Amino acid sequence: MTRNSAKLAFGGGIVSVVVAIGLVVSHFAPADPRAWQTYPRNQRPSLEHLLGTTALGQDTFWLLSWSTGNSLLLGVIVAAIATVVGVFAGLLAGYRGGAVDRVLSFFMDCLIVIPSLPLLILLSSLTKGQTSLVAIGTLLVIFNWPFPARQIRAVALTMRERDFVSLAWFSGESTVRILRVQMLPYLQRWAIANFVNTILVVVAVETSLAFLGLANDNVPTLGSMLYWALKYQALFAGRWWWIVPPILTIIALFVGFFLLANALHERAQLDVKAKA
Repeated sequence: MTRNSAKLAFGGGIVSVVVAIGLVVSHFAPADPRAWQTYPRNQRPSLEHLLGTTALGQDTFWLLSWSTGNSLLLGVIVAAIATVVGVFAGLLAGYRGGAVDRVLSFFMDCLIVIPSLPLLILLSSLTKGQTSLVAIGTLLVIFNWPFPARQIRAVALTMRERDFVSLAWFSGESTVRILRVQMLPYLQRWAIANFVNTILVVVAVETSLAFLGLANDNVPTLGSMLYWALKYQALFAGRWWWIVPPILTIIALFVGFFLLANALHERAQLDVKAKA
């Protein structure tokens, strides 16, 4: 097994476990994990409660699975939209050139230089810490599509001079078909690698906001789980089963997705070199 394959397998394995806990296991919860005072409070881990219970009377394991699922869903949806918009905008700008390229490049450059986190903090302050995940996700899409678009544009500028693209143009194929059929297949692995990397960015930003109490703390995410644990002084009270699991889950997410994105990016580079 090559080093790249090992990273792909290890990263994929970690991500699969986290996804299974967040998006599959969470649906088997015996009661609503979000509801307070469902179980006795501050119970240590046992066979009945694998990770104990919180000071709010929630089962920590089921709350963790629900929180992981929400964080993953936000990351996947935002990353998917940002990647699709970015790839199409980058291909269009690089292929068409001229005024289209200048306009799209202007928006890319403007959004890239504007820091998204301070704006999200400002929005959260205006909404008194009750910013919905939809609002956070929308802003993250707006500020994350320019990154793949800028890199795709650079590749598209060189690809439009290739013989097969020129042949498609002389054959009368539409711009959309040329982008989708002739150019996009060369960039699929790179787009997937960017998609995986964007999930990390989204999870990190949402976790930071929730941890600071600037997101809607009524929606369970990994960040809001840490927020409530610190608010009820779980660390000082020695209730490690409330604060350690979300921290380990976040670490596992970052390690798994980083290895996955890195392996996919290396394979994408090899594909580009092979087809050059």
